[in-house]
Amino acid sequence: MTTSLADWLPSEQGPWHLDFERWPQAQAQRWRAVLAVSADNRCVLLAERDEDMMLLQSVESRLNGPVAWKLASSEAVSHFLGAGEADFRALSDVEEALPAIEDHTEELSALALSEQASPVVRLLNATIYDALQDAASDIHIECSARGATIRFRIDGVMAVVRQVEGAQVAEQVVSRLKVMAELDIGERRLPQDGRFKLRVQGREIDFRLSIMPSVFGEDAVIRILDRAAIARAGALTLDALGFGDEERAAIRHQARQPHGMLLVTGPTGSGKTTTLYATLAEIHTGADKIITIEDPVEYQLSGVVQIPVNEKKGLTFSRGLRSILRHDPDRVMVGEIRDAETAQIAVQAALTGHLVFSTVHANNAFDVLGRFMHMGLDLYNVVSALNAVLAQRLVRLTCRQCARPFTPEPATLARHGATSGQFLKGEGCGHCRATGYKGRRAVAEFLKLDDGLRDLIAARAPMSEIKAAAKARGMKSLREMALAAVCRGETTFEELERVTLDE
Repeated sequence: MTTSLADWLPSEQGPWHLDFERWPQAQAQRWRAVLAVSADNRCVLLAERDEDMMLLQSVESRLNGPVAWKLASSEAVSHFLGAGEADFRALSDVEEALPAIEDHTEELSALALSEQASPVVRLLNATIYDALQDAASDIHIECSARGATIRFRIDGVMAVVRQVEGAQVAEQVVSRLKVMAELDIGERRLPQDGRFKLRVQGREIDFRLSIMPSVFGEDAVIRILDRAAIARAGALTLDALGFGDEERAAIRHQARQPHGMLLVTGPTGSGKTTTLYATLAEIHTGADKIITIEDPVEYQLSGVVQIPVNEKKGLTFSRGLRSILRHDPDRVMVGEIRDAETAQIAVQAALTGHLVFSTVHANNAFDVLGRFMHMGLDLYNVVSALNAVLAQRLVRLTCRQCARPFTPEPATLARHGATSGQFLKGEGCGHCRATGYKGRRAVAEFLKLDDGLRDLIAARAPMSEIKAAAKARGMKSLREMALAAVCRGETTFEELERVTLDE
């Protein structure tokens, strides 16, 4: 019996056609749902089971519009999936006809997912594929007594995407990850770290893997490092990162200094490295020699020498930085200052005529000074080399598709010291996965050192005195910058309290 779209969809809204570009074949196979689109761009999801709200919201967020749900028979869905598979087979034949190039990087594509025989490999690859589609930064696989929970970190917040039933299946998923990262699959008592690569749509994507033993087995966290994602979107600029006018002008001014050190600080995942890359991209004109040393190289910049750290071979931050200084650089970027030796070399580089960019893990701009003191560095040299410190956080933005004006409680306004503003709050829609937030922007506090502040720091003045002197010079705290974003309707009080400390 021949099955056609006309059998399941109203003919007066036709003609209808299957769309496997916006709803890929791999996802259609896994969810057993097919996307049909009419001539006037009306979308219907044909599925063989009752309505799945998580699936529906996922599709609506990708299509940026409403999608209707239509229950279809299993035979019809199989027929429609077969129609899409023929197109992928044709593409595969073309690829096989091309000259073979030696490349051991595994290809992750819709066709590869649909052809994978092992259910564990198919589950893991489909999870990674979905994470890339949802622009997730991390994948968490958390084992339990009954199996595992898979969660994505999207816009800095965790979201459950699926449950894996069966402890044995969860164990096999972690073992598969160990194989991909070339780790010891027999070692289950100690933490392990590794990395692997996959090729997706012609570009290589790096993944960092952390395995941690837990009560019910081993948990895994996969950090996704899509080097080309931001650059491809044209977002590798300070303007696109969401800094205010004053912060952008201050960063650009410091980035054009002849020597010294500019530090960016914040917790893991706060966008420190992206800010430094955006800064380098703006000042790179070809007139200066720029060298970076990173672990790993997250974005690729044309005309910039980028060195990946390889601790197994002995190339550490400190050793690489020593070699870089003999390579005649004008500007140097150190991915992270982790130890006293790296910090000492970076300070000496800044004092001997180089402009050094780096990141440090600290809670705010003032805590950086404490980190250097804890490392045992000479404070006089540190403050002589240091030009400025930028402390930043990423706050989620209110979804513009479902944002509505609202009036906060008087107690909330009083607690945060706000008097008025254009307050907005997202109600939740398919575009934002029913969270009320879509996208993120940076908020920052900028500490610029002058002679007065340098004297206070070198004299080991109380931190309260240093903070008061900085605020007298016009410095605004992270809390104040985030509150200003709330009053402009860009984010909410909940985000303000989530990412900044109550002062």
